[in-house]
Amino acid sequence: MTAGLPMTVPSPGLPSRVRVHEVGARDGLQNEKAVVPTEVKAEFIHRLVDAGLRTVEATSFVRPEWVPQLADAERLFPLLADLDAELPVLVPNTRGLERALSLGARRIAVFASVTESFAKANLNRTVDESLAMFEPVVTAARERKVHVRGYLSMCFGDPWEGAVPIRQVVRVAKALRELGCDELSLGDTIGTATPGHVRALLTELNAEGVPTDVLGVHFHDTYGQALSNTLAALQHGVTTVDASAGGLGGCPFAKSATGNLATEDLVWMLDGLGVETGVDLGRLTATSVWLAERLGRPSPSRTVRALSPSQAPSHKE
Repeated sequence: MTAGLPMTVPSPGLPSRVRVHEVGARDGLQNEKAVVPTEVKAEFIHRLVDAGLRTVEATSFVRPEWVPQLADAERLFPLLADLDAELPVLVPNTRGLERALSLGARRIAVFASVTESFAKANLNRTVDESLAMFEPVVTAARERKVHVRGYLSMCFGDPWEGAVPIRQVVRVAKALRELGCDELSLGDTIGTATPGHVRALLTELNAEGVPTDVLGVHFHDTYGQALSNTLAALQHGVTTVDASAGGLGGCPFAKSATGNLATEDLVWMLDGLGVETGVDLGRLTATSVWLAERLGRPSPSRTVRALSPSQAPSHKE
């Protein structure tokens, strides 16, 4: 497939290059109702890397009953050994860490909540109890020179608590940095952020000693704000953006969370702005079309639908 490309018109004040942290294979597929075969997941990840993505979050080493869609982590990860890419995996505790390290994982992520309600729903712990649970995980990973990413969920809004105070986010972000996390991903789990809110949070994090170069952003498109929020983050200097091929994903523990920012939509915007990603939009779009056919439904990504007639919505939709 040869994708159309936008006209490139650079905008001042943006980074020259952005690292796309692809989450479709983990965050995207974990929300599928049907379990995707291991071989399909492996080919999906190979295709993503072939499209130029160099950071692809592969799977999660959680207890199988928590997220059945990712229960095949031990079978999947060895199938990716030939890839020249960073393949971070999510681990919830020291047992998950040991499972991941035994298979050669060199990048891990822990998943913290900013709000008490989501911490209870997701981990059955308070925020402070969950941070205490992550401390030995991060320490053990750092001792083995494994890169650690800290996810912060509900940074902008929470389905139970409403708008989340910026100071609350800053407290958890600083705690994760103190534990030893190398980078932090700020998650708009239910998609309620707006650009001014994004800028205010990033500014306050900097003021409290959390530098921009350790921050990534993870936006959901519930209210159609993911790209505008991403642009606000880029204007602040953020150079790591999470996205999901085809716009897959949500959160199984927060029912109001809809799909992630589609990687194709992100790359289309960045190509138009002259910001390098190393991603081939045509190959990426073809990959999302391929996966959509196996999932039995069109891709949610607007760019995929625009570039691929087979993904265009029917009159019945």
